[in-house]
Amino acid sequence: MGWADGHIARLARGETVQFRPRGNSMTGKVNDGQLCTVVPIADLVLSVGDIVLCRVKGNQYLHLIKAMQGDRIQIGNNRGGINGWITRRGVFGRLVAVE
Repeated sequence: MGWADGHIARLARGETVQFRPRGNSMTGKVNDGQLCTVVPIADLVLSVGDIVLCRVKGNQYLHLIKAMQGDRIQIGNNRGGINGWITRRGVFGRLVAVE
């Protein structure tokens, strides 16, 4: 089980979720412990620069879309790190508010 499993399940049911992620990989966009509101992606158009709740290589992240190539989406943090490439199936929600 990962830290975001419950949030991912709720997003899959069409619910909006709020949580306080921990860590410093997104500092400057999302700081440690800030309240984040994430909506299901459903039919939303995703773009480079969006912050998404996703799964890459079995790990769950609230990270940036760094690049897009056709059906592929590259995920990374706000410090220059790259997590890898996924498809839209690996993206569960998009960040819409940080408090």
